[in-house]
Amino acid sequence: MDVKTVRDVAKFAHIALTDEEAERYCKDLGDILSYFELLNEAPECNERGVNPILVEDIVRDDVPKVEFDADELLKDMDTYDRYVRGPRLS
Repeated sequence: MDVKTVRDVAKFAHIALTDEEAERYCKDLGDILSYFELLNEAPECNERGVNPILVEDIVRDDVPKVEFDADELLKDMDTYDRYVRGPRLS
């Protein structure tokens, strides 16, 4: 990580850095990025992830059906052309 990149990131984040802070963050961010490079050396495991129990998506087949008659539901409501009327908002 170079100082110019640190300054550019700080500029986009609207953070004012002194020269000492930019140097320190340059080193710190470089160390962090090098730690992430260690992950490339980790062996790949395609069998399971972090969870020891296999997680699968179970999706049911939905079957559309009408359980209630619309006219029966609307008979006791204040409606206008089958639209339900609510209280007037102020």
